Amino acid sequence: MTLEHEALTAVPTTPKPYSDETPNEKRSRDISALRDSIEQKLYYQVGKNRIAANNRDWYVATALAVRDRVVDGWHRSTDATYASGAKRVYYLSLEFLIGRQLRDNLSNLGLYDDVRAALEELGVDFDAIRAMEPDAALGNGGLGRLAACYLESMSSLAIPAIGYGIRYDHGLFRQIVKNGFQQEYPEDWLELGNPWQFERPEISYVIGFGGAVEMVSESDSLVEHVWHPAERVSAIAYDIPIVGWRGRHVNALRLWSARAVDPIRLDAFNLGDHVGAISERARVEAISRVLYPSDETPAGQELRLRQEYFFAAASLQDLIRRHLKSFKTIESLHEKAAIQLNDTHPSIAVIELMRILVDVHKVPWEQAWSITRKTFCYTNHTLLPEALETWPVPLMERLLPRHMQIIYLLNLMFLDEVKAKHPDDVTLMSSLSLVDESHGRRVRMGNIAFLGSHSVNGVSALHTDLMRKTVFRDFNDMFPDRINNKTNGITFRRWLYQSNPGLTELLIDAVGPAILDDETMFAKLAPWAEDAGFQERFAAVKQDNKQALARLVRERVGVRLDPHAMFDVQIKRIHEYKRQLLNILETVALYNAIRAQPMRDWVPRVKIFAGKAAPSYHRAKLIIKLAHDVSRVINSDPTLRDALKVVFLPNYNVSLAEVIIPAADLSEQISTAGMEASGTGNMKFALNGALTIGTLDGANVEMLERVGSDNIFIFGMTAEEVEARRRQTIDSSDLIAKSDVLQEVLTAVENGNFSPDDPGRYRGLIEAIRYHDYFMVSADFDAFYRRQRDVAAMWRRTAEWRRSAILNTAGMGFFSSDRAIREYASDLWNVPTWPNR
Repeated sequence: MTLEHEALTAVPTTPKPYSDETPNEKRSRDISALRDSIEQKLYYQVGKNRIAANNRDWYVATALAVRDRVVDGWHRSTDATYASGAKRVYYLSLEFLIGRQLRDNLSNLGLYDDVRAALEELGVDFDAIRAMEPDAALGNGGLGRLAACYLESMSSLAIPAIGYGIRYDHGLFRQIVKNGFQQEYPEDWLELGNPWQFERPEISYVIGFGGAVEMVSESDSLVEHVWHPAERVSAIAYDIPIVGWRGRHVNALRLWSARAVDPIRLDAFNLGDHVGAISERARVEAISRVLYPSDETPAGQELRLRQEYFFAAASLQDLIRRHLKSFKTIESLHEKAAIQLNDTHPSIAVIELMRILVDVHKVPWEQAWSITRKTFCYTNHTLLPEALETWPVPLMERLLPRHMQIIYLLNLMFLDEVKAKHPDDVTLMSSLSLVDESHGRRVRMGNIAFLGSHSVNGVSALHTDLMRKTVFRDFNDMFPDRINNKTNGITFRRWLYQSNPGLTELLIDAVGPAILDDETMFAKLAPWAEDAGFQERFAAVKQDNKQALARLVRERVGVRLDPHAMFDVQIKRIHEYKRQLLNILETVALYNAIRAQPMRDWVPRVKIFAGKAAPSYHRAKLIIKLAHDVSRVINSDPTLRDALKVVFLPNYNVSLAEVIIPAADLSEQISTAGMEASGTGNMKFALNGALTIGTLDGANVEMLERVGSDNIFIFGMTAEEVEARRRQTIDSSDLIAKSDVLQEVLTAVENGNFSPDDPGRYRGLIEAIRYHDYFMVSADFDAFYRRQRDVAAMWRRTAEWRRSAILNTAGMGFFSSDRAIREYASDLWNVPTWPNR
């Protein structure tokens, strides 16, 4: 047997078709084969018979039967890649928010209806067993979901690729809300196993930390550096196959799990120290326990750095092994491998590749640096300082001493280049340095990623422009051709075809089945926006989805919703720049207005929130509490007569989004202008026929261009105006004094009207808005409030609203992840895509 599955020959598991059978006969045979396969998996691999099996057992049996068919395509794809010597793409990301896999794989393989029918013959409810599958806890938000979309598109476009990440035992956290307060509990997604994964114990790499570097003189002019790590950790591979559309190609998501080289100290165990004997194992395996451990403590910072180096080093060892197996020489790495860094987290890989090339493979320094730069591409996802990671130099020197030496030498050589071009510009050299000397000496990982990549891309036109002007301004002056834009995209397979089958059928009826394979076909939907009959059918699909969401809300939080009300939705990570607080304050203003004029004919509205706050982000957690306090007061006020409801759905994940997004009427994309890199939720909502209320931020700008200004509700300050205001002041007391509506809202929250049990709970939050309004909540409040009244007015003009909703769906073709990946493939990776492979 070869080292891994990649060289295995596929063994067909489905019978050969008969040439004389009708399509119905063939389908009947396929269903029978699936039914038999599911029964066999239940009996032989789950170890249950039909009488004893529960829904979980049937889910596992079904997943294993489907997995067999996935593996057939996986082997064919891998064998073809090896045979052709094709260039591969390696996508390094700390997050992959892949969600549930059963429906995704069935849909992409074209087996969805057949498996439902097979289970029905077995007396099994497909929807019941599908609910048994937990969401894979491998990500947090947009970054991880984008990585999942991109992996699926790479498979759909037949690009040989592997995603690399960490197999977190417990993911980020499971959010439970008690008395309005977020509490964090471990995710248990692996508790009962994962039928989609393949453990590869034979694929294991040793990762070093700490120790010392020995300098060995080979000659008078040549000194080799030998790193002797003090600690070694094993990285064990787990593979999850990622199926492309129509099963045309299957790639792998390879995840690393940390294991102690020596799982137990027998000497300590035999002396009675049973806990101490496994303490080192617990410390080592913490690397792959949790996504984004809190970095408030030095120990937390160290764990994060260990995580990032662990997965980057394992991934590089793995891809280099594969490269040498096929192409024999390391010097051709950049010709046969493209490594994409998904944000700054994996940027230590730049230094690790230099170490491997120079120290292990003895490649001369200049050639090694050339190979490294030609191999790496870097996607920046945010301009927020905390996301452009920096690490204390003492921590780096202690944990990765050889890497710190390489950083020092790279920095010296680079700054010599800068000095030669700008001899007297000390400020410029300080800005470009890989080491920040002004804040306690910290290594700038964003600078390393930029310097070590031949391409650096933003993820929306606005974000890319701001990259050039702000955080990477000086780098852009030095390397004016390096920054480029690749606007984010989403996979329509999951976010429309699977999540919204009713709308998918309607689109096929309108413009034909080609829309399933060609995102440019969405533009052909535009003329249908004028058709009254089509509007009715479009609205009927939306109403069905709203009823489904109303049932889920009732089950999870006990609030009854009117499906005929406007569903006004903001679901995303809780952060001050995303401005859930602005939305909540406008909700309070609307509540005050309804109470002041109870006999007015108000548009019924349901405010729906969901999202997690980082465990150490106390203000974000307080915003969640405020949402619950406001919800409690509003939902219990009988004078509103259902004119306004507020709900917060806990433990937001991909599966929850798949229910919420198709049901949304209004999508809240209200981040402070200039702070959201792109967003992908905005695209998902619009694709499913929701209208957007938003700022000119991220991809909202390009969405405005695609759908037209009459079909999106833009408000607020521009990025330039935000920056100008910040330079002037972030004290908003003058703006608040001019707004009677905002004054009333802030006073009510500050005085404890929504928190009678603790009247001072939100005093600090409101004081920050008054005197330290960095995120421009006060500055944009009145514009937001007025725009919401425009929303309500259009809602009453039913035909106009429906027309705009259809035009939003029609305008989303550009935002397909297939389009984005084609751009990466042609512009950055230099690899062909289907159908040109």
